[in-house]
Amino acid sequence: MLPCSAAFVALLAALPSFVLPAAADSSSKRGLVFTPNQTTRADDAIWVQKPSDLTWYYNYKPEPESGFQDIPQSEFEFVPMLWGAPSSLDDTSFLSTVQSLIADKGINITHVLSFNEPDGPFAYGGSNIEPSDAAQVWVNNIIPLQEMGIRVGLPACTGGPGGLPWLRKFLSECSKLVSTGDNTRNCTYDFVTVHWYGNFEGLASHMGEYSAAFPNKSMWITEYNIDNQDLQTTQAFFNTSADYFDRLDFVERYSYFGAFRSDVSNVGPNGAMLSADGNLTDIGAWYLGRQATGVPPTQGSESWGFRSAVPPASVALISVWFAALLVGI
Repeated sequence: MLPCSAAFVALLAALPSFVLPAAADSSSKRGLVFTPNQTTRADDAIWVQKPSDLTWYYNYKPEPESGFQDIPQSEFEFVPMLWGAPSSLDDTSFLSTVQSLIADKGINITHVLSFNEPDGPFAYGGSNIEPSDAAQVWVNNIIPLQEMGIRVGLPACTGGPGGLPWLRKFLSECSKLVSTGDNTRNCTYDFVTVHWYGNFEGLASHMGEYSAAFPNKSMWITEYNIDNQDLQTTQAFFNTSADYFDRLDFVERYSYFGAFRSDVSNVGPNGAMLSADGNLTDIGAWYLGRQATGVPPTQGSESWGFRSAVPPASVALISVWFAALLVGI
């Protein structure tokens, strides 16, 4: 991890506490981490209404959401995910499902995501897979998709210290499976996948570690947020990180974890893109490329006239400056 930068902290502290709301910069990299709530399914339509910067989504499953199936793949790309290991390591149902989406339903699948936080326990949303088991499932399900020309991402480990060691062990085990005799081969991948929950400095440092570990690979940040912070801190993090991702060419795509109401949020109410009664918060509106709504996350009333903390334009110089600190980027 990079050491804490006193200059960076001073720059953040120097920002004004409250400024007039501003529209987020447009970005084609933004996607949706779709996390439906069965009691508020009407909210699902929010994410496909225009105008929107969202160009792709995933839902932790191999099949697309029924409510989004009428939207052309070219406008809102579905990315299947192989979330965890099946009960039998010889199971190829993920492969069959993706092949069926292409052949039977005419969906142009061009990318797939693999295991979700395999280094994490089930209790915290991880898929809890041994690297050797994950390697076998990968060989059976992912490599045939690569042979079809589909781009695949490395497993998305947690932001904890066990993530990179898990990935190195996984790649080693996978290499053993595809190598024969003196013919040593490596399992390949097209992009690395990053999760992070914490402050911006930690996020940028974590990305730097991944860039050093997997040089010359593009990156998707498929879950990120700063959890359980006050609204000003949360908005500052959102705007700084989104601006940062948009400026880095090697970041292909990113998806903010917050597409739910504040009263059911597991990252704190201020990290949610919807208020308690289902209205877009400032962060939710910014993420879609719209003007700030002024909706407080915990109230959901536009009449409050709340002024957001830090619009995207206020953090552009900070993002450029901090990028120069990263090793290997």
